[in-house]
Amino acid sequence: MISLNNSMRGVSGVEPDPAREERSGRVREVGSQAVWSLSSCKPGFGVEQLRDDCLDTYWQSDGPQPHLVNIQFRRKTTIQDVWIYADYKADESYTPSRISIRCGTHFNDLQEIEVVDLHEPTGWLLMPLKDIHDRPIRTYMVQIAVLSNHQNGRDTHMRQIKIHSPVEDKAVAVETVGAFTSPAFKRYSCIR
Repeated sequence: MISLNNSMRGVSGVEPDPAREERSGRVREVGSQAVWSLSSCKPGFGVEQLRDDCLDTYWQSDGPQPHLVNIQFRRKTTIQDVWIYADYKADESYTPSRISIRCGTHFNDLQEIEVVDLHEPTGWLLMPLKDIHDRPIRTYMVQIAVLSNHQNGRDTHMRQIKIHSPVEDKAVAVETVGAFTSPAFKRYSCIR
């Protein structure tokens, strides 16, 4: 279980930012490759607002807890981390205080990977997803469950969610292509 508060979020005074991670080339956002669904939502406060890259819009649930965000991929996908933007100052009792992240192949075999306790969060929250060998998770489905809200709030607000996959740099070695044995290949095998 992870417990996050504002003092633990920034490393060396730098605010966490998923866009900075994407620009670095180490990860890519793969949420657009998935089908998103919600357990409930108020009209005009659904998946579109959750994924619109605007921190002023949000998803608002409209039903009993736990509130669920389901992210289903068409093929098995490597997930390195999940970023959630929360704003306690703006949302107060609608702000999640306990979140569970589950992964699996479909709804019936989800395994809880991480439980996160939040203490008045404001800004981007990073939740790394690792398997038992400390490698990024490979999964078809991610489910984010809001188990409770601050001040015992009933419905929840989530402003943005980003799903990151690691970028794998695989250089192609000449040895894997094969040896240059024909006269035509040998002629161009070295540069003068």
